[in-house]
Amino acid sequence: MPLTLTLTEGVLPVGTEKKAVQQITDSFLKNHGLTGNTVMTPNITANVHIVPKGMSFSGGKEFLGAWAEWKVPSFALADRAIQKQHFAEVTDIIYKLSGGKQPKDNIYANVVHAVDGGWNLDGIAMTNEEIGEAISKG
Repeated sequence: MPLTLTLTEGVLPVGTEKKAVQQITDSFLKNHGLTGNTVMTPNITANVHIVPKGMSFSGGKEFLGAWAEWKVPSFALADRAIQKQHFAEVTDIIYKLSGGKQPKDNIYANVVHAVDGGWNLDGIAMTNEEIGEAISKG
């Protein structure tokens, strides 16, 4: 379940990106009741993209932004309470790691859901049901 964390250069102090990924990953697992799950934990992956200053825009004007985007099976981040809690935590994580300098209204989060059966774990395309079965063993 990949997380793409995109940050305008300077939003976070250099070196804190790893902390952000770890804390966001931990929040995702916690909010789904999967902390310590041996199947799910290694399947939470992440990429960090740093966008040069002057190349992030809001309303067509330069700004400093932060974006956290999840690509997950349709059952993950589907519950409204989990969405609200996790995305609030993501916002707080970025805000705190920025030293309180990144405005919360310039921190964005979203989720993209995969088509059932279009998810691959351990080299095997799995349906939501098959993923659930695998997770239940971990």
